[in-house]
Amino acid sequence: MKSQSTPSFAFFDLDHTLIPMDSDFSWGTYTVMLGWVDPDQFASRNDQFYSQYKNGTLDIHEYIEFATRALRIRSREECLNARSAYVSDVIAPVIMPAALSLVKKHQELGDTIVLVTATNEFVTRPIAPLFGIEHLIAVDLEIDANTGGYTGGISGVPSFREGKVARVEQWLRSRGLDMAITRTTFYSDSINDLPLLEAVDKPVATNPDDALRRIAQERNWEIVELFR
Repeated sequence: MKSQSTPSFAFFDLDHTLIPMDSDFSWGTYTVMLGWVDPDQFASRNDQFYSQYKNGTLDIHEYIEFATRALRIRSREECLNARSAYVSDVIAPVIMPAALSLVKKHQELGDTIVLVTATNEFVTRPIAPLFGIEHLIAVDLEIDANTGGYTGGISGVPSFREGKVARVEQWLRSRGLDMAITRTTFYSDSINDLPLLEAVDKPVATNPDDALRRIAQERNWEIVELFR
């Protein structure tokens, strides 16, 4: 049995869990607004990928190749400036007090807070600090050793579905820990995150989609609604 002195961690998904939107999808929409991609072609494909994500059939490698095309044809400085404006104009205004309070509650309990998301690290790295979260596990983008630019590939294991469990275990091992000797909580809205929800001590279905809500009710998991 894990004692109160056992290291404790609160893991949070991001999209539709801490924020009432999909940051990856909306970043794509933002690049359309900037004129970086063809609006009709991009919107159609982006919608297809989003539908695949929701029904659990997304090929994460295919999606990342698509999602990073705009980044691969722009300078690093232009991309960073656009990302800063996106976070300020699109993400920050939708962050709700209930989500901030939930994170703060775990901080006050002494939990180490980790954002664990299937959205790539380019989009999410500046979002984590808006919640006062220091640690981020996201899809790492592959960097070309010669140019320093993105290749369209993924570096390492993508933090998606079963990959979230692998990445969390890897992150804990890097600190000399593992799931067996820590107290862990995970908040998520998505059925895609069922593997990690099943792996932690306390799964919390947060603003859950219909499939996750059914499972949470069947298993008597806590259900939290942050955005009602």
